[in-house]
Amino acid sequence: MLEGGEEPLYIARRLIRFASEDVGLADPSALNQAVSCYQACHFLGMPECNVILAQCVAYLALAPKSVSVYKAIGAAQKVVRESVGQNEGVPLHLRNAPTKLMKDIGYGKGYIYPPDNPSATQSYLPPSLAGYKFLDWPTRTASPDEANPPSTSGSGSI
Repeated sequence: MLEGGEEPLYIARRLIRFASEDVGLADPSALNQAVSCYQACHFLGMPECNVILAQCVAYLALAPKSVSVYKAIGAAQKVVRESVGQNEGVPLHLRNAPTKLMKDIGYGKGYIYPPDNPSATQSYLPPSLAGYKFLDWPTRTASPDEANPPSTSGSGSI
């Protein structure tokens, strides 16, 4: 693309999209790699940034792929589009209550702060969306290597 005259920053922007859309949660570092690539190309320009683009392309090509987030946002947007004005507001317990009036009408009432109550369950969706699952992410299981890591005693390795 560079040899064909394409602007390096255009290519870098497309790599950012690729990192999020096609690699996604399979390797969250891919997005950092692509944004860093864009910034480095912006700082250096051509011809020096050609190696940076190549490094990012190689990283993304070798990274595991997942389109789960891409599918999830599409599914969520479809539900919103097809609701034809039936969208409910943010549940009251999730709303910020910076004023006395907002507190009095129930904003923030009953909110459970997950870091303080990790085992508590709470709904974050409006009632009409109860039961919807937009992000389909498989449960991670330990690989055989993770389940039985090699012993390092006496090997001198870190």
